[in-house]
Amino acid sequence: MFAAMAQPFAPWLRFLPPLEATMQTLRRWSAILTLGIACGTVWASETPITVQGPAGALAGTLQTPDTALAHAPLVLIIPGSGPTDRDGNSPNGLRAGSYRLLAQDLAAQGIATARIDKRGLFGSAHAGVDANQVTIDDYAGDVEAWVRQLRKNTGTSCVWLLGHSEGALVAEVAAARTQGVCGLILVNGAGRSSADVLEEQLERNPANASLLPQAKTAIDALRKGQHVDVSPYPEPLQRLFRTNVQGFLISWFAQDPVQRLRDYKGPALVIQGTADLQITVDDAKRLAGARPGVRLKLVEGMNHVLKTPGEGMQANLASYGNADLPLADALVPAIAGFVHGR
Repeated sequence: MFAAMAQPFAPWLRFLPPLEATMQTLRRWSAILTLGIACGTVWASETPITVQGPAGALAGTLQTPDTALAHAPLVLIIPGSGPTDRDGNSPNGLRAGSYRLLAQDLAAQGIATARIDKRGLFGSAHAGVDANQVTIDDYAGDVEAWVRQLRKNTGTSCVWLLGHSEGALVAEVAAARTQGVCGLILVNGAGRSSADVLEEQLERNPANASLLPQAKTAIDALRKGQHVDVSPYPEPLQRLFRTNVQGFLISWFAQDPVQRLRDYKGPALVIQGTADLQITVDDAKRLAGARPGVRLKLVEGMNHVLKTPGEGMQANLASYGNADLPLADALVPAIAGFVHGR
């Protein structure tokens, strides 16, 4: 969380639908141009897209399969915490490219994706919007805008929400208020309040021992919806609980992921890596136990940035900056099987 994603032409012809269906599909996907796409053809594998969100323009990238365009499911990839961009990178040193790799690998499985920049950041940054002055509900409203416009302009009946880390919670909150959600895919998402997760992460590092009393005081206050004067705190805690992000932390800590998933009655898949340094397998089991029908997939050796780094803390952390390291082998098949199976 705070540590710190061509086939030959002749075989392709075999999968073409009848001419009228093909023309309808081309018209449907051509309509994506009204989203703000700047491209010369609907067959491009990567295309920039924009939609009008509640607070202004939001930007992302549409990745389409090279084949089976007429029947491609559409997955919206919702990024994790902090200044994480649509590709899964961050100016804080995160360079794993996990969401870009995920989009490419899903396209190879016949699944289209839209990966997005969060409100106030990167392509979604513009005057009058402070990326720090947001809440989980704000992010959910942006997801609702994405789903509505993607459905309208592509003609697809529904959109899958794939949330990673903090994005898993955003997906859950958005799903309960958004029409046209096919289902949820929650990857490395917390199964309890983020306040509990943060407290556990701080406790796990012995170097934080002297900071823990004040950190817990701040967390308890924010959990109750109260702002905290951090000016007397040590510098690391001043940065962690700085005044301009406390509104977000209050909104974040107030959410119960298990209850949010219980509120959503559609298909849901929980995926968790066993080598995740930030979210535990117990979190995934707790989340998957929210209600009957939620599926759980544990990916052996996968860490928080969806890679299989090998043994040891050093290798795990090094993978956060390695875009050349592929995604964990079992991740994309699990997602593709779930989506195509529905």
